[in-house]
Amino acid sequence: MTMEDGHQVYVRMFHPIGKPIGHFHIMHGMAEHSGRYIEFAHALMELGYFVTAHDHRGHGETARLNGQLGHLGDEKGFYRLVEDAFEIIQHYNALKQLPETILFGHSMGSFVARRFMQLYSGHIDRCILCGTGATTALHLLGNLLSRSLCTFRGKDMPSQLMNDLSFGSFSRSVLNSRTIYDWLCTNDEEVEKYINDPYCGFVPTNQYFADVTEGLLLINKKEEIQRIRKDLPVLLISGTEDPVGLNGAGVFKIGKEMHDAGLEDVVVYLFEGMRHEILKEKNKEHVYHVIARWLNR
Repeated sequence: MTMEDGHQVYVRMFHPIGKPIGHFHIMHGMAEHSGRYIEFAHALMELGYFVTAHDHRGHGETARLNGQLGHLGDEKGFYRLVEDAFEIIQHYNALKQLPETILFGHSMGSFVARRFMQLYSGHIDRCILCGTGATTALHLLGNLLSRSLCTFRGKDMPSQLMNDLSFGSFSRSVLNSRTIYDWLCTNDEEVEKYINDPYCGFVPTNQYFADVTEGLLLINKKEEIQRIRKDLPVLLISGTEDPVGLNGAGVFKIGKEMHDAGLEDVVVYLFEGMRHEILKEKNKEHVYHVIARWLNR
């Protein structure tokens, strides 16, 4: 699809047999792509959903179509991620005319989804936030540092420094880890797939980190959370060993902030012993079951 600013975004579509019961849109995380969600999309198709998933700017096939892997753009990168999602969802909702729209965001995709909720909650019926995290003072420091790096080293330069600061603590969270990516999940086979995927694990640019940290600081402001419509059902799911969600503490913090903002239906569900990518764990069928049960309430 071509966005309003001319940027091409790669979208995957999965259509169930028979008339779909709703539209389920998936947004992936940082340094990965929507192709890693095909198995999940098939499970949702079996439930009867029409499923779409797109590669964010600077990721996967979208990066191949437009340029640099790991670079959202020279300005307003986080804003454009949100607007891309809005344009895609609007397009398929108008095309399919389905009775319900569910937005799903994993990790960085959950940050985009949270901003989407704040701006466009009237355009979705439910939202699932997977592997999300709370904002800390470190994100403010990261924003200041990444902006300085943009000035002195260039916006489109890969930032190994910011990458190490952002993900170093995650890799250290797993004792006796086999690889630096073991924090993603306990399934060694899936970790190897991630390592060997040319569209995964890249080092984002200075501007990328500036954009994402700016977005994180924005979505956690009380006045922005207040903008979400109060009757929007929200499910927050995460692993008890996910460092992004502070092993569950950060996830409950976000759930409480939404509850305090007046949201009437906020559910937090933690999966014991799972790490960041709960959809890639060996017992991922349990995650599928919990999502299906929430969808079928």
